[in-house]
Amino acid sequence: MTTMISRPGQQAPAPRTAESGERVFGLPLEHGPLAPATARHAAEPVLEAWGLDEDQIYDTLLVISELVTNAVTHALPPVVLHLHAAADHSGRVQVHVTDGGPQTTATPANWAATRPDDEHGRGDTIITALTDHTGTDADPDTDGLIDHWADITAA
Repeated sequence: MTTMISRPGQQAPAPRTAESGERVFGLPLEHGPLAPATARHAAEPVLEAWGLDEDQIYDTLLVISELVTNAVTHALPPVVLHLHAAADHSGRVQVHVTDGGPQTTATPANWAATRPDDEHGRGDTIITALTDHTGTDADPDTDGLIDHWADITAA
């Protein structure tokens, strides 16, 4: 199975070949304050269809929300959500959020910069607490796109 996600006028992420039976979902997101909610609303029925239990869906949606929020707060567009569930139905899910790389100081302030200080700074702690592994991959062959990922395994 090959999954490719693109939007008119946006460079498409590289096609990804899924392992046999692996479940894959991808969604390009607008770079703005509605992106986390859009990602959660789109991902929830997918996670339900994949057979995740209520607790794992909740945790996965929270991780999605935090990764997407970080992308629209600290990175350039595009922002794309990718979900991968293990072929063995073990409950293992990988959440990937690809962004356009860090904003520079020359970038005008975004919507998040106008929020009070007490609304910032907990995302990475939440992601670390709910996941088994996290990481960031920057591939020079992807024109500056950076992939932030987290592995979540059912309890």
